[in-house]
Amino acid sequence: MYSSKSRSSDKNQTKHTNVIKPTLTAVLMLGVYGASGLAVVNAAPAQLWKSGQILVKPKAGLSEVEFDSILKKNKGQSKGAIGRLGVHIINVPAQAEAAVVKALSRNPHVEFAELDMAVEASAIPNDPRYSGSWHLPKIQAPTAWDKTKADGIIIAVLDTGIDGAHPDFSGKLLPGWNAVDGSNDTSDINGHGTAVAGTAAAASNNALGVASVAWNAQILPVRISNSTDSYAYWSDIAKGLNWAANQGADVANISYMVTNSSTVTTAAQYMRSKGGLVVVAAGNDGADPGFANNTQMITVSATTSTDEKASWSNFGALIDVAAPGASIQTTTRGGGYANWNGTSFAAPVTAGVVALIMGANPSLTVDEVENVLKASSDKIAGDIHPYYGHGRVNAATAVSMATSIVKLETDTQAPSVTIFSPTGGSTVSGLVQAEVNATDNVGVSEVSLYANGLLVGTDGTSPYQFSWDSKQVADGNVTLTAVAVDAIGNQGSSAKVVVAVKNNVVVDQQAPTVTISNPANGSKIAKTVAISVSAKDDVSVANVKLYIDGKLVGSVNGSSLSYNWNTNKEKVGAHTIDAIATDTSNKTAKQTITVYK
Repeated sequence: MYSSKSRSSDKNQTKHTNVIKPTLTAVLMLGVYGASGLAVVNAAPAQLWKSGQILVKPKAGLSEVEFDSILKKNKGQSKGAIGRLGVHIINVPAQAEAAVVKALSRNPHVEFAELDMAVEASAIPNDPRYSGSWHLPKIQAPTAWDKTKADGIIIAVLDTGIDGAHPDFSGKLLPGWNAVDGSNDTSDINGHGTAVAGTAAAASNNALGVASVAWNAQILPVRISNSTDSYAYWSDIAKGLNWAANQGADVANISYMVTNSSTVTTAAQYMRSKGGLVVVAAGNDGADPGFANNTQMITVSATTSTDEKASWSNFGALIDVAAPGASIQTTTRGGGYANWNGTSFAAPVTAGVVALIMGANPSLTVDEVENVLKASSDKIAGDIHPYYGHGRVNAATAVSMATSIVKLETDTQAPSVTIFSPTGGSTVSGLVQAEVNATDNVGVSEVSLYANGLLVGTDGTSPYQFSWDSKQVADGNVTLTAVAVDAIGNQGSSAKVVVAVKNNVVVDQQAPTVTISNPANGSKIAKTVAISVSAKDDVSVANVKLYIDGKLVGSVNGSSLSYNWNTNKEKVGAHTIDAIATDTSNKTAKQTITVYK
């Protein structure tokens, strides 16, 4: 079974086809600095999505056979799923990627289908001599450090790698992973990742280099690009995020514009289910991309030292909070330091504040941490603004608010669950679309659907939708139930919904029976013996096979078999006769007798 879920495929696909290029209007200057302080300008890839590959997520419960059939009709073939996300990487004909995505997005049994986009790192480095760390006092980090320095918190940095030899990462890096090729190579192929990691959690108060937001947080390097131009595919980002969640990362920073990716959203939801938060960059197009707010990620815009939105920062409904992102002094590949610009740096500033909140009060849930981050932000232009979201982050206020929250009681309330469709008393057939509503006082982790007590599938994102193959049960009344689980493990079950299945299909419920009617067990044999075998089944017998002393001597497609056994050349003593019957559902039965010569 394939389990889980995400946002509306048609709605998402409209967005994806309208935004088939990453943030190219901002000049992207990543690379190696010379004595002049100039940077190499990276060119965009020739094609802004991966050739011959798309990303597809079937609805929970859809069988492998049905999913493969849907793919085959659209000239697609699964290369396998990404971890436990339920998202499959699909091979399709080159140049047909967009057409296949469009066709699959219309299928009611597909959660979403999207191009495997190549996105650029959201950064614009400038004069490396431009010094100062204005952003730390701006977000009142020094006051926050009096209470917490994010001890025990792990920040996963999904980027171009990290320069592990940089002195400001001494003792900071955990063993990482390369999501592109599956190796342990997390060296920085571009330089962007080193700068991002230093912004969030470079070693601080060590009389060396720069200070970061989350002084004592550990860094988990996850390399998502093997290209010197820093471009990364959504599939590799999702693989990296799935891996980071499984390693116990508390915060994941992705300084790429991925807010509109259903695949990365699914991975972010998985990380939330394991107690982690994902922070992403809004992008550097200086425009409103038109994306809706993504509840599974914290999307960050960039501000200047005067709390103005940086001219190149994206804005709109997608923005959750803002953070300093202009002239951010941080670590560079090769052991140096420089000032960088971009929402790429607003994101790790925010990830660092999230780490401080978690360090200040480890008992907070991820929803509470996010609420603290938003509520504590300085309201630059009202409660919610397309430039700043809930405001520009304030580390001191956030830490103070986090420490003031006292957990008075443990969550003992089970989720409330209702099967929305199909309705009780309805008649169904074939693949049935089922939908379940579930709510909880804290939050629902996952919902599972059962038919006559057998698991159909498990979905981790609301709305909870399933594809149930009703042909797997016999015609007649079938009872559907749904079970929701919250983060603490409290379970809530729905009322039973009884539907009538009518497929005119007889389902094989029992194994066949097989009988050797001649010779009799224990009898004496001589000359030619007529062996007779018959089999019965509640649906149909597929074949019967006959073995003498372990050797196959006869086979027939059907329910009866006759065989004349010449015993003249057989040795004196005991001989074993085995008859095996197999039905059309591959259930088997066996009878064994012993005869003597």
